[in-house]
Amino acid sequence: MAAFEYPNAVAVRDAFLRHGVRYLFFGKSGAILLGYSDTTQDVDLFVDKGRENGERLVAALGELGFPLTEQQAQDIISGKDLVQLRSGPFDLDLVFAPDGVERFEDAWQRHVEREGFPVAHITDIIQSKEAANRQKDWESLPRLRKFRDWLLKQQS
Repeated sequence: MAAFEYPNAVAVRDAFLRHGVRYLFFGKSGAILLGYSDTTQDVDLFVDKGRENGERLVAALGELGFPLTEQQAQDIISGKDLVQLRSGPFDLDLVFAPDGVERFEDAWQRHVEREGFPVAHITDIIQSKEAANRQKDWESLPRLRKFRDWLLKQQS
């Protein structure tokens, strides 16, 4: 599995813009777009749950080269909590209900734009990793918190 790369983010941004998909870069891929110095193996997206957005998302994923099964397409359209795609041009996690973040609309109100990328606020990314309570997240949380402190200082 290849690591997350900037061209992956550009491809997602451009296809999703053409199809009108509401989403945020999330997780480590979102933090990386904010300037966090680390790597990740997949693109994490927090997607607005809703049938119409899900239908647009399925069309955009087809354009990107993700061969969706009928079940995957239905899971996306219905807004299943997590849909992991491992058979496309890169690994993609579609998160419709991330741990620690109540509603997409709330995260959208706090999000930031970086080079045209809609990215979840670093506090939402950290809050979600804390709530997920996974070992791999606990190992990266101290570095993410230091990055958050540095980033917020730069913005003030």
